[in-house]
Amino acid sequence: MRIGTGYDVHKFSKGTSLIIGGCKIDFKFGLAGYSDADVLIHSIIDSILGAAGLGDIGDHFPPGDEKYLNISSLELLEETARLLKENDYKIINIDTTIIAEKPKLSGYKEKMKNNISKVLKINEEQVNIKATTTEKLGFVGRVEGIACQAITLIK
Repeated sequence: MRIGTGYDVHKFSKGTSLIIGGCKIDFKFGLAGYSDADVLIHSIIDSILGAAGLGDIGDHFPPGDEKYLNISSLELLEETARLLKENDYKIINIDTTIIAEKPKLSGYKEKMKNNISKVLKINEEQVNIKATTTEKLGFVGRVEGIACQAITLIK
């Protein structure tokens, strides 16, 4: 058994769509980033890569590489799943916490779990998604961006 953690942050940006967990979220801002800036998927990718000892998201999908410009992070997750399989690892479970003052995400969590489990070819019960606020403290509390933490157990 091996365990890995992931953490990601993206700031809000006008004129972009808000994509979290592969879901388009109805909100006045999107997140700034080179890909689709999916903070949840990015933190999961880092936790998987960390558990397998395969570096981090920037090692495999470097920002500035044209082939990753505006790419769906679900495609990056699919490539991460391939790397995991190549190294003979299987996911036991993934636990995540999205940290956002706004928007409220409870209505999207099941679809996010579905998207993630489909790409990783695991059961939805192996993916847990939580959401919390910072009680209006810090950059999240000022609605400047969103953060996410993930932890993955593999065997």
